Amino acid sequence: MPDKKDWKTLNVDTVYSNDWIIVEHHDVINPSGNKGIYGKVCFKNKAIGIIPLDDNMNTWLIGQYRYTLDEYSWEIPMGGGAMNEDIMDAAKRELKEETGISANQWTQLMKIHTSNCVTDEVGYVYIARDLSYGSTNFDETENLKIRKLPLADAIQMILNGEITDSISIAGLLRLQQSLLVG
Repeated sequence: MPDKKDWKTLNVDTVYSNDWIIVEHHDVINPSGNKGIYGKVCFKNKAIGIIPLDDNMNTWLIGQYRYTLDEYSWEIPMGGGAMNEDIMDAAKRELKEETGISANQWTQLMKIHTSNCVTDEVGYVYIARDLSYGSTNFDETENLKIRKLPLADAIQMILNGEITDSISIAGLLRLQQSLLVG
């Protein structure tokens, strides 16, 4: 593994910013020594996905229309946590908001970088166990459908192309693998 950067940053300009992202334009020297440009999307939140799992190996998925894709999507419960917010606090909040579920046992399953060629987004996936059930509290931008199903059916949805969200796919397949080996 190289112990030095292959890229040299000459200049960085912020070209756009909102509550969720910053888009930067970078003037760079690329690995071959030539001048170039790079675009970077910087996220203002950490991505946090949660796989609730009951004693019967059931889980919950969230269905929603994704504006950026112009498609309906089935995903594990997830949301954002501010960079200065405790990840566990954010995970508990998101699970409760989207499903009404609270959990007494939490295990970090993985850390993931999504589309690391253009973004600095970091995601974390947790397994939530020892569940209790209550009311949801959707954000005003959310029109969510909640689906309880066997974990094996969620895995089959990935294989059938019905789940395409990268954090959901990575988390569910990692959970399946850990259950098979563990």
